[in-house]
Amino acid sequence: MEDLLRNWNENSEVKYSENLSFLSTLRGKNEWDGVASKVNQEVFEQTDCLACGNCCKTTPAIIERSDVKRIAKFLRITPKGFIRKYLLEDINGEMMIQSVPCTFLNPDNTCQIYEVRPKACREYPHMDQKGFNHRSKMNAKNTIVCPAAFEIVERMKAIEI
Repeated sequence: MEDLLRNWNENSEVKYSENLSFLSTLRGKNEWDGVASKVNQEVFEQTDCLACGNCCKTTPAIIERSDVKRIAKFLRITPKGFIRKYLLEDINGEMMIQSVPCTFLNPDNTCQIYEVRPKACREYPHMDQKGFNHRSKMNAKNTIVCPAAFEIVERMKAIEI
């Protein structure tokens, strides 16, 4: 894990343009969804997210309506109370956690609401989801935030299809 973090720390920003370029070449090539999913699984078998926590420290989680009800119930507050206390809502009605680092992040990088965490947190960095090849900008940006996402892209660049 230390090597993964060191490699990411030293190279993620330097390789951002290269990674974005590579990921852009995958658009429309649906076979890469399966490759991304497989590589994602391999990388996360070797990754300890608690050793990093950068996603929770730097990126406000998007919150869906279904997340609001579930988390509010867990916290024993009303959905409106949860929205008022913890979320920002934009003019389009999209909501996100209002503070960075995340309000629910503990000093040891564990999550106070892990059992009911938002969908965006459960799925992050979204590398194993259908449509991977259509999210080149998001996936490239995630390589700067997440060492595992960076490693997934690095490994994918070495694969020939």
